[in-house]
Amino acid sequence: MKKDGPGDAPPEEGEKKPLIEYPSVYTFKVMGKQGPGFAEHVRDLFRRAMGTEISPDSISEQPSSKGTYVSLSVSVYLLSEEQRRAIYDLLHKDPRVIYHL
Repeated sequence: MKKDGPGDAPPEEGEKKPLIEYPSVYTFKVMGKQGPGFAEHVRDLFRRAMGTEISPDSISEQPSSKGTYVSLSVSVYLLSEEQRRAIYDLLHKDPRVIYHL
């Protein structure tokens, strides 16, 4: 019976694959109060974070049942995990964004 030593390669089963392989299309969910310009505000946040124009077609809007809140699904083409985290960080700091996934 052979024991694994410090110089042995780890078994392939134990290797963790990244959950997301980049580049990839990724969909963010962004929720906030229903109001004039919220979708455009979120679009501007993504434009700043990514350094490129975000097509209005890449954003879908779903109001809450009472119309108080709105949920946006924003699909963008990400190049790296760092880019994804930077967008989440920007969403987290924005006072108009109530919740994000």
